[in-house]
Amino acid sequence: MFDLVIRNGTVIDGSGAPRRIADVAVQDGKIAAVGPKLGAARREIDAAGLIVAPGFVDIHTHYDGQATWDPFVTPSSWHGVTTTVFGNCGVGFAPVRPGQSGYLINLMEGVEDIPGTVLSEGVKFNWESFPDYLDALASMTRAVDVAAQLPHGALRFYVMGDRGAEHAEIPSEREIEEMARLTEEALRAGAMGFTTSRTTKHKARDGRFTPSLSAREAELLGIALGIKRAGRGVIEVNSDFGPGEFEALEAAATLAGRPLSCLLVQVDAQPELWRETLANIHRMRATGREANAQVGSRPIGVIMGLETTVHPFAAHPAWRELRDLAPAARYRRLVADADLRQRLLAPRTDGAPAFMGEAFHKMFPIADRPDYEPDLANSVAAIAERSGRTPQEVALEAILARGGKGLLMLPFENYTAGSLDVVHEMIVDEATVLGVADGGAHVGVICDASSPTSLLTLWGRDRTRGPKLGLEFLIAKQTRGTALSYGLADRGLLAPGHKADINVIDFAALQLKRPEVVYDLPAGGRRLIQRASGYRHTFNAGVETVQNDELTGERPGRLVRGAQAPV
Repeated sequence: MFDLVIRNGTVIDGSGAPRRIADVAVQDGKIAAVGPKLGAARREIDAAGLIVAPGFVDIHTHYDGQATWDPFVTPSSWHGVTTTVFGNCGVGFAPVRPGQSGYLINLMEGVEDIPGTVLSEGVKFNWESFPDYLDALASMTRAVDVAAQLPHGALRFYVMGDRGAEHAEIPSEREIEEMARLTEEALRAGAMGFTTSRTTKHKARDGRFTPSLSAREAELLGIALGIKRAGRGVIEVNSDFGPGEFEALEAAATLAGRPLSCLLVQVDAQPELWRETLANIHRMRATGREANAQVGSRPIGVIMGLETTVHPFAAHPAWRELRDLAPAARYRRLVADADLRQRLLAPRTDGAPAFMGEAFHKMFPIADRPDYEPDLANSVAAIAERSGRTPQEVALEAILARGGKGLLMLPFENYTAGSLDVVHEMIVDEATVLGVADGGAHVGVICDASSPTSLLTLWGRDRTRGPKLGLEFLIAKQTRGTALSYGLADRGLLAPGHKADINVIDFAALQLKRPEVVYDLPAGGRRLIQRASGYRHTFNAGVETVQNDELTGERPGRLVRGAQAPV
C-alpha cells in the first residue's frame, strides 16, 4: 500500500518527454512509481484532466532574512515552488561579526529594497559563521525546502571590516587567503555556491556601491582556490559585463573547476549586450566547461501605486503633503482636494522634471488579469493621446482606481522593443536556466516570485503576440533544468526514487491575480504579494502544503546542504 497515489493525471514529468496519462505513487517522501493502474494507497487523488508535474525549483531568490521568520516563504509557496535558493547577487547575512549586522542590513536594504526596520526586527543574527547560519536555517521547518549561498559582500566585510566596503581598499594577501578559507568552510558545510555582484546598479542604503564591485582579479582567483579545495558549489554573478569582466569571471570559474552562472537581462542602454554575454557562455561550454545564463520569463518591471516605493508623482513637491499620511488618509485627501490634484499634475516650477520623463510610453495600468506582454498601444501615453488628456492625468486616475489600490507597471528590462521576442530567444537557448524571479526582494516595487505561474500561463497558453512554447519544455526548464544547474539531482523529475515534490495543476483555470500591497512583514513592513488560482495540490516530500490555492499549514521543508546525489 502506497502512501499516496495521484491517479489519471496528465503527467509532465520534468524530463521534457511527451505528456502521458498515468498514476504517480508516493512512498516515504519519494516517487515510488509512475505508470498505469498503480496499486492502492492510503490517500488517492483523482487528477483526471489535471496536469501532474514536479515541484518548481527557484534558484534565484533573496529569502535570506524572510526564511528565518516566515515558515511559509510566500509568495513563492503559492506558485508551485517547492525549493528556493537564496544568497544571490553577493548579498546576505553571513558571515557576520557580533554587533556588525547593521552594515549587512544597510546593504540588503539598498540592493534588494527590503526595509531596514523589517530586517532589524525580523532577523535575529544569532550566528556568526556561515556554517552557524546554515544551522540556524536548519533549526526551522518550512513549507518549502531552502538552500543558501555564500555572498561576497558579507564575506568581504567580515574579513576586511569597514575597509571591505570602501572601493579604494585592496585586501592583503592574508585577507584573500582568509576569504578563501571561509569560502571553503561554507561550501563544505552546505552552501550551494559563492555569489558576487559586479554591477553599479547595486548600492547600499547609504549610497555606497556593493563591496564586491571593485574586487580585483587577485581576490577573485584567491576565492576560486577556496572553491577548488572544496570541490563543490556554483559561482553565481550579477554583472554589468564591461570590458574584460567576463574573462575575469571565466578565469575564476576555470581555476575553481566549478560552474559559472551569470544573470542575463536586456537593458535599454545596451540592448544587444546580452547577446555578447551569452556568446561568451556558449564559448565556455564548447570547451567542456560548465556555464549558464539565468534568464527571466517576463519583463522586469516596477509596480507603482499610492502605497509602493516609487510612482510617477513621488518627486513632485506637492506629494510632500501626502508622504507621511496613512494610505487610506492619503487616498481620501486626494479624492477630496481638487486643488491638490491640480498642483500634483502641474509642472514643477524649479526647473526639475516632475514626472518620469518619457516613461509614460512604457507604463501600463494593471488589470484584473495582469498582461505581461502589454502592447505599447495600451500605454499611459497612448491612452492619454486617444482621450485628449495628459499622461499625468491618466496615471493619477489609474492609481486612484479601486479605492486607491490601482497599480501601474513600468517594464525597465527585457522590454526595449515593447515585446517579449527577446525573452523568447533567451528562454529557448540551451545555455539558459530560469532564474531572475528575485522572490523576497524589491518588496515595494516588484513581485516576480510569481514567475513560475506566468511562465506556464503566458508562454504555454495565453501569448498572442508571438509563438508559444510547449508545456513539456516549460516545465522541464523550471524543474529539472533549474535543479540540475545547482546539482540538485534528487528532485525536479517525476521518476522512481526522486523526491516527491509534486504539483497538481488545473491548467485551464490557472491564473495570476493582481499584485496587492500588504503590511505583514516584521515591524508592520509593507510588501507586494501576488496570488494565483489553479494549484489544486502541491506536495513537498509527499506532504501536502497547498490545497486549492491555500496553504495547508504543513511544514515538511528542510534546509538543503549542497548538491544532492543522483538517484
